[in-house]
Amino acid sequence: MQKSQILDARLSSIFVKDGCRDAGIACDKESVSGAVSQRACVYCGARVVLNPVTDAFHIVHGPIGCASYTWDIRGSLSSGSELYRNSFSTDLREKDVVFGGEKKLAAAIDEVVLKHRPKLIFVYATCIVGVIGDDIEAVCAQAEKKYHIRVIPVKAPGFSGTKSLGYKMACNALMELIRPHAGGGERKGVNILGDFNLAGEMWIIRSYLETIGLQVVSTITGDASYETLIKAPSAELNLVQCAGSSTYLATMMEEELNIPYLKVSFFGVEDTTSSLIRIAQATGDDACVKRAVEFTTFQKRRLQSFLDQYRPNFKGKKAAIYVGGGFKAISLIREFNELGIETVVVGTQTGKKDDYEVIGNLVGDNAVVLDDANPSELEMFMKEKGADILVGGVKERPLAYKLGIAFCDHNHERKHPLAGYDGVINFVKEINLSINSPVWKQRGTSIIA
Repeated sequence: MQKSQILDARLSSIFVKDGCRDAGIACDKESVSGAVSQRACVYCGARVVLNPVTDAFHIVHGPIGCASYTWDIRGSLSSGSELYRNSFSTDLREKDVVFGGEKKLAAAIDEVVLKHRPKLIFVYATCIVGVIGDDIEAVCAQAEKKYHIRVIPVKAPGFSGTKSLGYKMACNALMELIRPHAGGGERKGVNILGDFNLAGEMWIIRSYLETIGLQVVSTITGDASYETLIKAPSAELNLVQCAGSSTYLATMMEEELNIPYLKVSFFGVEDTTSSLIRIAQATGDDACVKRAVEFTTFQKRRLQSFLDQYRPNFKGKKAAIYVGGGFKAISLIREFNELGIETVVVGTQTGKKDDYEVIGNLVGDNAVVLDDANPSELEMFMKEKGADILVGGVKERPLAYKLGIAFCDHNHERKHPLAGYDGVINFVKEINLSINSPVWKQRGTSIIA
């Protein structure tokens, strides 16, 4: 590792495995100033979690630029309302900064109710609002009394922290929505937390659970609606798919509503199989466990010949991973191990200590593990370790192509499912097409005659 190219304050967040089991990496802290972190802001984190609620309306109280961060071009799908693809901004200007923007926000809510008649509105406070001190909670409370609908403030000024804090703000907003609907009655079925139905992945997961005999009560927040969200307190178990965005909500629901939770992952054969069996066991239903074992055994057998066909194509290949949460990185490493691809660089934006301990156990010696990396570090280590492909998000794509390295989009922009057994097929085919494309043979040569 070339320490001279890394900020001193970043050294504790970079770990090179040398046979140790414990990654011993500093994580879950503020980004280092000047490091140009790949993380997004608090508002971004809140929007990621809340925007897929299909019949909700989102008012961004701030400058028009903040409203450009939306899900309208992303892969989250709906089986019902498409209202969530709309976005509204109060478009605060200099005059509003001086005199306040509360009246403008109240007028925006009036207009949204008149034109769209939503059952649920989220109002986001951005950086400017955090500075000028608009009381969006009072405006939202007044609107609720006036229109008899839920208008929930999301205090998410970007300067107040990182994307992880935005997740917490979104979870607080969701808890505010579902808390009044907690009550007695029989607990039955499960909630799925932390899946955003990218390319219909929630529908795949739901079908698996229904196949083994489990009812899905509420999905939080992929393909969710106001009516399904308020039913969440009636579930007997919460399944946490994206730990980074939803563990906080699952913990609150366990403490306040007495609903236990289980961390799961549906990326890759190993994790999908393990998750389905653990979910069935958690219900205490022997028949459900039997169905889960039979279903997963069949699916693994179905995929074995497919995976055997592609493994020779990946011999000697190396992968780099940089994703949002630790759970996704862990699943990807396991998938690459299954394919015979060595993971040489792996990092996350919001990984926790226990995530990095698992990662440290999964990767081989000399692999580099990073928390909250910046483009300079990613570039340096991918070149140093000879990575053939980078799995990341939209911000990492240009970096990979600049270096002449194959790329696989594993973030919100993708339009094809990668979850479950169905997703394994899509993932393997994409990795094969990307990593073995003939274009990489031209790396370092000029294409201009």
